[in-house]
Amino acid sequence: MGDRWHVEVDRSVCIGSGMCVNLAPDGFTLDAARQSHPRRAETDASEQLLGAAEGCPVEAITITLLGSGEVVFPPEE
Repeated sequence: MGDRWHVEVDRSVCIGSGMCVNLAPDGFTLDAARQSHPRRAETDASEQLLGAAEGCPVEAITITLLGSGEVVFPPEE
């Protein structure tokens, strides 16, 4: 992919399903309150991270391109 991403989790939306951790264990972790956190806010683009964002049942994960801020996920409606 070659791009660099900024990854955020909206913890006011996160329900702690753990799907992100299951799909991208190197990208996300759950805290003691079962709230998701990206392991690194800035990271190389990866299909695994995108899959985790797509698999989040409440779309709590936002991925943007570093520099431009262009939204990678969730897609604009």
